[in-house]
Amino acid sequence: MTTMLEQPVATNRYAQCIVASKRNRWDIEKDLLRGRRLDFTRKFLPDGLSKVKDLPFLGEEEKRFISQIQGRTYANMFGLVERFICAKVLEVSNEHFLGDQVALEALIRFSDEELKHQELFRRMEKLAGEQMPEGYRFLPQPNEVARVVLGKSTWAVLALTLHIELFTQVHYKESIEPDSRLSELWRDVFHFHWKEEAQHAVIDELEWAREDRKLSAVERDRAVNDLIELVAAVDGILQAQAKQDSEYFVANSARTLTGDEQERIGQTLLSAYRWQYIVSGVQVPRFAKALTSLITPEQHERIGSALAPIM
Repeated sequence: MTTMLEQPVATNRYAQCIVASKRNRWDIEKDLLRGRRLDFTRKFLPDGLSKVKDLPFLGEEEKRFISQIQGRTYANMFGLVERFICAKVLEVSNEHFLGDQVALEALIRFSDEELKHQELFRRMEKLAGEQMPEGYRFLPQPNEVARVVLGKSTWAVLALTLHIELFTQVHYKESIEPDSRLSELWRDVFHFHWKEEAQHAVIDELEWAREDRKLSAVERDRAVNDLIELVAAVDGILQAQAKQDSEYFVANSARTLTGDEQERIGQTLLSAYRWQYIVSGVQVPRFAKALTSLITPEQHERIGSALAPIM
């Protein structure tokens, strides 16, 4: 339970998130899309995220197409995760209904922004579908995935949420923002997304720490197991989507690819997706510090063992 000393500090941090939310507020159509379309003469994802440099046998047009397939999946993945993030944020906000009203406002704003992001990524899927060849499929169903995730402990879901929102910021600042060669609209989408995710990560940290204080050692240990299971579930999604996206690329290739080339494309897509959605987040120092502060060395080792095959 939050002590009287901790409460003003936490309230102040929630208040800062409200200020940021008001300052960074944007509208999908008026501020971002403005009637624009995606530029398919450019890549969507930078090479550091797409790992297309690991496929030297592909030409530049083929590498661009792979980055566009990955970019479409990237947008769909964020639309998916924000389905369960929004639901969890609304759930934990219940605990502030008759308590800290500043925290409540911060969480309500958080959920409102996540609903907006879901709509944005639905719009991006539609824009991509208007110009890309038929046959692309995003396999995971957001509601089905959300039900599985929300069936786990709140501690584990908040840990996964912080992980996601931190790697979103790292991807944008370190890879997407510096690359002027990307489709301008696609790049702008993740600029606007990043602006609001920054304040969300602060709320994730506050709520995760608050949830952790409620748990016994036994409950926390079960929550660690839940987090491991969630990461395994994410990896299962990535394996299936990498295979689907690889098959889509091969089906729309202008030339016949050898069996070895097709296999390498599939392996590279899986490697890229694991980097994008799992490994890059685990390696964010801020996430590692937050996680380590809440768990025992044995639990840390257990998580590391589970991640080893993916890393």
